Amino acid sequence: MSRRPLEGLRILSAEQMISLPHATQLLSLLGAEVLKVEPLGGESGRHGRPQVEEEDGTQTGSTFVRNNLGKSTVSLDLKSETGRALFLDLAGQVDAVCENFRPGAVDKLGIGYAAVRERNPSVLYVSISGFGNRTDPPSPYRERSAYAPVVEAMAGLYEYAREGDTMPRLASAGALGDTGPALYAVIGLLSALHERERTGQGTHVDVAMYDAMIALADVVHLASVGVEPSRATRGIGILDSFRADDGWFTIEVVREPHFPRFCDAVEQPDWKQDPRLATRAGWAEHLEDVIRPAVEAWARGRSKHEAAAALAAHGVAAGPVNAASDIVSDPHVQARGLVHRFDQAGGGPPVDVIGSPLDFLGEEAEDAARPRRWPGLGAQSERVLSEWLGLSSERIAELKREGVVG
Repeated sequence: MSRRPLEGLRILSAEQMISLPHATQLLSLLGAEVLKVEPLGGESGRHGRPQVEEEDGTQTGSTFVRNNLGKSTVSLDLKSETGRALFLDLAGQVDAVCENFRPGAVDKLGIGYAAVRERNPSVLYVSISGFGNRTDPPSPYRERSAYAPVVEAMAGLYEYAREGDTMPRLASAGALGDTGPALYAVIGLLSALHERERTGQGTHVDVAMYDAMIALADVVHLASVGVEPSRATRGIGILDSFRADDGWFTIEVVREPHFPRFCDAVEQPDWKQDPRLATRAGWAEHLEDVIRPAVEAWARGRSKHEAAAALAAHGVAAGPVNAASDIVSDPHVQARGLVHRFDQAGGGPPVDVIGSPLDFLGEEAEDAARPRRWPGLGAQSERVLSEWLGLSSERIAELKREGVVG
């Protein structure tokens, strides 16, 4: 299978910030041609902090940098009649149109599903919003704005690391509230693409960030069987972190056949006959008074990587607790080419961006697998309008003078 299985797929995306840009970046890394539509001043992710210095001396927010590899971009004033007409002309040239505005906003602009479908009857249309576009019936939260920490909190994600009445620690899972919905949007688009191949019919895929996070956080099922999220791992065995000389490593032993391997790995063969440790409940009960002191004494003189490797050699699931620098230098990450490094103009430190986690076995690595740098604002406006719509250079210059195209 090709490393670019979506080659030939064309996507037009009116997007901002993380959720949809992350989805379309993955599609781009898989070979799709993604044309990103931005306002003349650039989408909001370009203006976030921290920022990266570009060759022309401008600054680009890291939110934009890490979610827009391999894309082309065109700047349009979608509030103008001409800008809207250009968008619909572009929509007639693609397989899918995507947007992550607040519900109803694209309809007011005249670029919603109904308007695009008139121009392109078999189009796939993907929307991501906080609480979905459904109107029959609508979510009571439909008109609300949403960012990742909001839907993460509403979905119960923060209950896993919260004890009692302590304050929830927001954004404790990176941008999961954005990247999780992004992955569901990709699944939805690919499912709709398959359906269109069978039926010839387009469709509107609608992803609510809140729904996606409820699925990912998985607190509803746990509660239904009497388990509080903060105690979800209590009593199921040994599932904890232990200290080594330079940090922490994790161990998971939650099945009886794994326990003898664990005992041998940490040089405690007597535990196999210890009645206190005959069950998973016993492992959990004696974690702090028996198991932790012995494991951390065994790990003394070892790094977290050495401790994890020794456990893994005995068939025990274990791994170091990594910081960003550990991940970048990890031999697994380097072997799979997951992190892409880009130079920063002005002598700043290089910028690392995560590529596609998907790999297709049987294909040799190619230089082409390295994605193109994130696009400058309006960098492909002239090329796209010329190649996709056949506009002359004079007409494009006129549109720029009118403030329709950037």
